[in-house]
Amino acid sequence: MNKILIMSLMIMFALTLFAKNNSDGPVLLQVKADPTVSIKVMFFAGSQNDPVGKEGLAFITSQMLSDGSTEMNSYETILEKLYPLAAGYRLNPSVETATFSGRVHKDNIDKYYPLFMDALLHPAFKEEDFNRIKSNALNYLNTTLKYSSDEELGKAVLYNKIFEGTPYGHIISGTTTGISSISLDDVKKFYKKYYNSSNFILGIGGGFNDDFVKQIQNDLAKLPAGEKVVNPLLQPETINGLNVTIVNKQASATAISFGFPIDVLRGQKEWYPLALANSWMGEHRNSSSHLYQVIRESRGLNYGDYSYIENFPNGGSRQMPSANVGRHKQIFEIWIRPVPNETRHFVLRAAISELKHFVENGLTKDQFELTKNFLSKYILHYAPSTSEQLGFRLDDVFYGINGSHLEMFKESLKTMTLEDVNSAIKKHLQFENIDIAIVTNDAEDLKAALVQNTESPIKYATPKSDKVYEQDKTIEVFPLEIKAENVKIVEVEQLFK
Repeated sequence: MNKILIMSLMIMFALTLFAKNNSDGPVLLQVKADPTVSIKVMFFAGSQNDPVGKEGLAFITSQMLSDGSTEMNSYETILEKLYPLAAGYRLNPSVETATFSGRVHKDNIDKYYPLFMDALLHPAFKEEDFNRIKSNALNYLNTTLKYSSDEELGKAVLYNKIFEGTPYGHIISGTTTGISSISLDDVKKFYKKYYNSSNFILGIGGGFNDDFVKQIQNDLAKLPAGEKVVNPLLQPETINGLNVTIVNKQASATAISFGFPIDVLRGQKEWYPLALANSWMGEHRNSSSHLYQVIRESRGLNYGDYSYIENFPNGGSRQMPSANVGRHKQIFEIWIRPVPNETRHFVLRAAISELKHFVENGLTKDQFELTKNFLSKYILHYAPSTSEQLGFRLDDVFYGINGSHLEMFKESLKTMTLEDVNSAIKKHLQFENIDIAIVTNDAEDLKAALVQNTESPIKYATPKSDKVYEQDKTIEVFPLEIKAENVKIVEVEQLFK
């Protein structure tokens, strides 16, 4: 058993003994053997709270707190003071929340904690910090997102399309028009309204003591007075048929994302069998998953082929799911990482045909048992550190889970049946009403091929098995009923305006 797994098991055991989480008090994960202290403060202040016309305000405000000066210290001085402590802090903005996190060796807590709390309680809101952060945000939208990662670009376009017209309908970073319209006064008002003394969940983990808990609670009570924010549940527009958004740009390869909303959240009984089904279909960065085997392993057509039942940001740089990015409305999503342009139509057909087979047939007994055995060990790696465990426990409060989601996941596998899994697939997944986002070049050519349902024969640089060639005959003509009016082409330069 490797060291990471041993540490994970030790921490999970310790957390079972010392964990406390409820909506009325802090989440405490006391692990006396841990030489570090982790602090997380989750505010209900996400991009869904951006005012119309100022999309990106939640993001800019979060960056002003984590990457800006305080009344006591300039940003440069803060970095100088944090460096010898081998520590830092960050504010992770999401759609419904923003989580302020820090971790430090307990021997340095007396020097670190004042810097951490000063950032929350006494932001300076300096004009020079504001201009720098706005400039960085605009550069991300205008350049980084559009031209450095077509996979992330495609996912952003997909989410914007599915949630169009709702508070989820713009990415966390906002829009260029929205950010340009934000003033420093807007940031101050957003901070006062949402970063208030009633609108957060506090979590502390590691080798802390009771006095430290009281100190943090007393300090957070000094935040601006206010109320807990409760946002109404949203319902995206119903998807009818196959709808395609093609982002036209000079691209050497194609990125494909597609999906649809689902009505199941972690903590609900059906989430866990659906998670097992999804793991078999397309566990993130797992070469044994079905989509990976079909598209990459057997055919060598791209790098990665994954599926999700929860939001999975920054998938290109992560192995395991992130904590503190919770949403009360999720989508089922398939993400096909870079595909040669000449095989894009074939790969889209292959992925949707596999989804169809998945929905209609479910898993076999052997597939179910294999995946259950895999997950019973794999989920131990979701949160091997105290800090990561703390993040998941804050999410438990966010989702209203009485207990631990990770423990529920582990325990559910012991009693889960094949019938549970296939029933969840039938209830929550489908293949006929899907939004599709494709980042590629020669968009008009792809649109014509899709609308005309043109055959998409494929040639390989190296020989494949007879089974692959036989399957390809079906994939090449798999019908994708896409109407011309359901295909929208957008130039990459026009996105996120």
